Amino acid sequence: MDPAQDHSKLYDTRVARRYFDKFDKITGHLGRVAASLQVEGQFSKTDVQVLGRYLAGLTFTFRALSHKYLFSGRMPRAGQLAFDREESGFPVFSELMEMANDAQQADRHLRNMPSVEAMKDDMIRKIVSDLEIPTKLQYALSQRLYYEELARGKLFWGRNDPEALWQGNIADGHRKFLIHWAVYDSQINLPTVYLMEVEDTGKVALPKDQRRWPEAQAHLMAQALGGLKLLTIARGFDEDFDDLHPKRLRRLHLGPMYSHAFTRQSGPLREVLETARAPEGEDWALVWTLEELESERVEREKKGWFGSVQREIFALDPMAGQGAETGATRTERALILPQRPYQALEEMQPPGFRGVRKFVVSKQGRVLSYR
Repeated sequence: MDPAQDHSKLYDTRVARRYFDKFDKITGHLGRVAASLQVEGQFSKTDVQVLGRYLAGLTFTFRALSHKYLFSGRMPRAGQLAFDREESGFPVFSELMEMANDAQQADRHLRNMPSVEAMKDDMIRKIVSDLEIPTKLQYALSQRLYYEELARGKLFWGRNDPEALWQGNIADGHRKFLIHWAVYDSQINLPTVYLMEVEDTGKVALPKDQRRWPEAQAHLMAQALGGLKLLTIARGFDEDFDDLHPKRLRRLHLGPMYSHAFTRQSGPLREVLETARAPEGEDWALVWTLEELESERVEREKKGWFGSVQREIFALDPMAGQGAETGATRTERALILPQRPYQALEEMQPPGFRGVRKFVVSKQGRVLSYR
């Protein structure tokens, strides 16, 4: 099936603004959810700082796209945002690819554009002198703001290459690193963040090793596919790098986003949102899925004539054989949603949601956790 058949476009200016306003609220809540998980001990302070950078980048990405498509439906050349209406609720991967290409030329565009102040002065003169709405000037300003956002950087791109954070030394001079990277998964149109805790037994610290670090980065990015099990990713890394030992690998899927106004996903959440009849801006629910794989022990494996290397043996979920199927030690799904949809969910009690954790967010920014 052609994935493009699942994509829709936002042709109307007001609809596009409501869509971006919705995601502005959602991304604002995600940092608070991560902070609440830090309090519980599920995330460390470093984990939350790393996640905060990616969540902020996601906010900047949506802000840039909102400028780009501010005049959808009002200007012939304004374009329309393509988003995955059937599955993820997020913009399609090609939108981020096009945005990355635009970022390469942002400085050139900005050099050839009047300043924001000059554009606003022109708009005022147009309104006062000609008694007209300066639509073309407003569109030009929105594009200026779009390129300014791209030039500032720090957005969530289609691929966000690995970084290594030193976490301390252990016995015999070995080092601990937290390697993190992220992708906008092209198969499911969702932002996905990876966190890997690694023990480095090499002679040179990993980020300073001109041989191992570029290879490790390329390896991890090539394996950053939602369809791959964590066990496959961790084992492949462990086998390809004899002096890098993955002790823990986590993958966080941000989405799908459900909205009665914008998406057509099937399942109980669609009925919940329809029943809730939540006011504008509160008609949504976001799925947050965290997969974890942990090393249980190590074994020595013969390599060459006289040598041996350390290999990780990973713990898989023992419940009903699910570990071998999922390739993870544990998987936890959570639902982030406003108060009205949560009340409808509790009243309807659809099957499959009893064990799902719920984070209920308020307009004031409070986050309450329920199981």
